Amino acid sequence: PNALPKASVELYRAAVAGDLTAALPLYRQLHPLLRWDSRVEFVQAIKLSMDVVGRHGGGCRPPRVPLLPDQEAAVRSATEKAVAAGLA
Repeated sequence: PNALPKASVELYRAAVAGDLTAALPLYRQLHPLLRWDSRVEFVQAIKLSMDVVGRHGGGCRPPRVPLLPDQEAAVRSATEKAVAAGLA
């Protein structure tokens, strides 16, 4: 929700309403980003996604460390794909 609030609210409302026709395609588009919630680097991923979409995420405080280059590339790519799909 911090990076893509409009899409997050849309997904929530569709899911609560039981509207799988609307919820599933949106969930599939967001899934690469939503998967980060089970990883230790979740906070860093959120902040990077926020930066990518033009919302200030900024750096993380210790003890968190920056994302590894491959992690950063994956988050950046998934976020940019979501933006290109109109989800921002």
